[in-house]
Amino acid sequence: MIPFQNSLPYDIQMNEVYALECPFCGNSHVRLPMKPEEINDLRGGLRKRPVVFPCCHTRVQFVDADGDYLMSDKPLRRRS
Repeated sequence: MIPFQNSLPYDIQMNEVYALECPFCGNSHVRLPMKPEEINDLRGGLRKRPVVFPCCHTRVQFVDADGDYLMSDKPLRRRS
């Protein structure tokens, strides 16, 4: 099970994948360089997908996904 702090909420609009907020620089509504079909490949952890955030050029490895969140191999949120 992947910890919640490794998750990133996303949205799909007009066949583009958007992060609601960049976990590194704080920019809002960041378009991720991936297609909605690639999220389906991530589901169940069958594939991994490296993504570079275009706003701050930080690289993240996404390892799983569901209908609301992309899951990473490292923490993307601060513990509260």
